[in-house]
Amino acid sequence: MPSSTGQIDVAIVGAGIGGSSLAIVLARQGLSVLMLEKSAQHKDVVRGEWLAPWGVSEANDLNLTALYMSSGAHRPTRHISYSEFASAEESEAQTLHIESAAQENPLCLGHPKTCNLLNDEAVRLGVVFHRGITALKVTPGMPPRLEYVFAGEAKTLDPRWIVGADGRNGVVARQIGCNQQKDAEHHLFSGMLVEEAQGWPEDLQVIATEGEANVLAFPQGDGKVRIYLGWSSQERGLLIGPGGPQRFLDAWRLSCVPHAEAIANAQPISPCIAYPNADSWVDHPVRDGVVLIGDAAGRNDPIIGQGLSITHRDVKYVSSALVERSTWAPSMFDDYVTERKERMSRLRTVARLTSLRESAFGQDGKALRRSIHERISANPDLAAPFSAGFVGPHNLPEEVFSPEFTTQVVGSPIWDEHP
Repeated sequence: MPSSTGQIDVAIVGAGIGGSSLAIVLARQGLSVLMLEKSAQHKDVVRGEWLAPWGVSEANDLNLTALYMSSGAHRPTRHISYSEFASAEESEAQTLHIESAAQENPLCLGHPKTCNLLNDEAVRLGVVFHRGITALKVTPGMPPRLEYVFAGEAKTLDPRWIVGADGRNGVVARQIGCNQQKDAEHHLFSGMLVEEAQGWPEDLQVIATEGEANVLAFPQGDGKVRIYLGWSSQERGLLIGPGGPQRFLDAWRLSCVPHAEAIANAQPISPCIAYPNADSWVDHPVRDGVVLIGDAAGRNDPIIGQGLSITHRDVKYVSSALVERSTWAPSMFDDYVTERKERMSRLRTVARLTSLRESAFGQDGKALRRSIHERISANPDLAAPFSAGFVGPHNLPEEVFSPEFTTQVVGSPIWDEHP
């Protein structure tokens, strides 16, 4: 509920998709919002461009989908998982017509473009946007304190609430005393945007593994495709140097994927930066006067592409708490904290299963991948956890994420210790 004292209601640190989405939702409800961003411009971060079907439902609830569509968002309608353990015909017989299974098709839109789009809309709605800030300091309290430098001038504010939306490398979580934990690296991952891939079907998204490469493709229309590559941690230098993009494309020369040559012969138009696949989380994303959302609150292993959907659901929970209460206190986020913890635990399980099924490399890894493929082929019910990436982890029964169920999928426990 808006302040009656002229005090800034909400200061948001971070003007990416999470921060600016939240700014828009709050401004529409009449709250005064200040949004801060350290970068001079949004850069391609080689990820964060696929909004899962369940994430589109979250964007619908936030009244953001029409904004995305007006800026050229692309909606793939089919999904195929190819495998070296099955013929292309067998894989295509299992084509998922996405909307029939998940009520929505996914949404693909370039990350920098989306950030700029949301920034502009936030400003249009009256959000004050300070870009290029330095010397940020957040101090919890009731009210909290916010200090930073903008355009050479030191600023000190006491807003009613601060939201940390400054991403995986942000400082707010650390400044408010959050302890971060993370899983061990399983393998390496990277994304790259390509153009002139006209031979790739623009309605089709694909996941495939063959040999030592796990590849993913998400078309963006007009011959542009955001592609991904997972590979062994033993080959850390694969994408280093000027030849990295070409080696990325060469990994797409797969016999199990029809149209793969369209990707392999496309033109790179973005960086390809390697990063480890692993979950990371904070002990508690709320302090007096401060709440964290998106990657700042903890991120899911990017192998299942859930980051944008997670963020939109975070925005829905946090905005509801702020809008629906006249008195603000940390307890107003109890539902958010409880729901997010369960959501992220389930997605962590799905990401681990996916890493074992798609990105276990070497001879032992191939044998493991084959055994998982054979188990699911014999009992399709074992594929249930993987559907969370489409329908949302909250829409599946708890038991499919249990150690008993996941052991059936893999043939052994997926964790040394259950999360």
